[in-house]
Amino acid sequence: MFLRLIARRPAQGLARTYATQARGRSELLAKRPDDVVITFAKRTPLGRARKGQFADVPIDELLHALFKATFAEAKLDPASLEDICVGTCHPPSPLYVSRAAAIAAGVPAEVPISTVNRLCSSGLQSIATIANSVRAEQIGLGMAVGMESMTLHSRPTPQVVTAVSENAQAHDCVQSMGWTSEMVARAYNIPRQKQDEYALISHTRAEKAIKSGVFSGEILPVEIRGKVFSLDDTVRPGVTLESLAGLKPVFMEDGASTAGNSSGTGDGAALCIITTRARAEREGMEVLGKYVTSSFIGVEPRYMGIGPVAAIPKVLEKTGLQKEDVDVWEINEAFASQFAYCVEQLQVPIEKINPNGGSIALTHPLGMTGTRQVVTGLAELKRRGADILCTSMCIGSGMGGAAIFVNEARP
Repeated sequence: MFLRLIARRPAQGLARTYATQARGRSELLAKRPDDVVITFAKRTPLGRARKGQFADVPIDELLHALFKATFAEAKLDPASLEDICVGTCHPPSPLYVSRAAAIAAGVPAEVPISTVNRLCSSGLQSIATIANSVRAEQIGLGMAVGMESMTLHSRPTPQVVTAVSENAQAHDCVQSMGWTSEMVARAYNIPRQKQDEYALISHTRAEKAIKSGVFSGEILPVEIRGKVFSLDDTVRPGVTLESLAGLKPVFMEDGASTAGNSSGTGDGAALCIITTRARAEREGMEVLGKYVTSSFIGVEPRYMGIGPVAAIPKVLEKTGLQKEDVDVWEINEAFASQFAYCVEQLQVPIEKINPNGGSIALTHPLGMTGTRQVVTGLAELKRRGADILCTSMCIGSGMGGAAIFVNEARP
């Protein structure tokens, strides 16, 4: 049966199948016309929730500003887009406001748009959605967006009926993320001091990156109400182990997750423009990187934060990569408890992970993070002249996501 199916498949489709199943580092680095590539990857500055620069900016206004800045910077005709996918979690009517923002920014009404919500991996899911559409030849050029305003639209409390909540796993999957952090810490013996030590790494790296201007290459300045925003306002300077130790637990009185060792809430948006290598070369677009594949997997909801430990081996197996083949890792720091566990279980050198800090220091606008990790990771690969990026995150309700990208931009 399998041989008969192959025999019926057109030669072009068969070549595409083989091309997208490349295994091993050397195969991933090979360049083919039908590669799915990223030609533009930028983000807005990050804003601290409720007190930051975007605290009074509705998500459609922020998205509108990002679209306009992107078309100007990328010199992209909005009419050339064939689809847009926006990853976001909590704004009401996200499709309506996303489409309205796109049209107001100059995107023709004929260009369709969709929204997707896979909680903390929504931004990555939008990239996978557009990339897979390009790979399947459903579209030739698309835009993947991740956005969130946690100031204006914080996580609503999920409501389930008794018949659902009586199931133990169902009950656990709708609990607060802070509760799952404490469950991970208790189940896997992650003490408070270790959590603070990992958090300090994030704060210290992010402060250094801010001071040295590392993020300037990935931030696209946006103009809102006559003011240009070009700098993150989320990183706290001068964080020490002593100052972290002085913070009280925020989710459980006898817990260990604090405001200093948990990801901050924030506002922001990021996007990638995605097409094939053949089209990028034909139209003179700069190729920044290649999308290889992604994986998503469920884990025990109570221990939501361990998701990367399940998702990363899955994506490495799909691509034939070893951990040592990955040059830079962007693993989301939802909480220091789960981040510490993931780092130590994966046995990846911390020097390779979040080299410019992660969400504990930068904040974690839920729908944006999966896209920001790609923007940040590709920019770091370019600075290093390195090749392979793996992004990963835990996902609310008990899942994990991971993806592999190849850098093609050199310093």
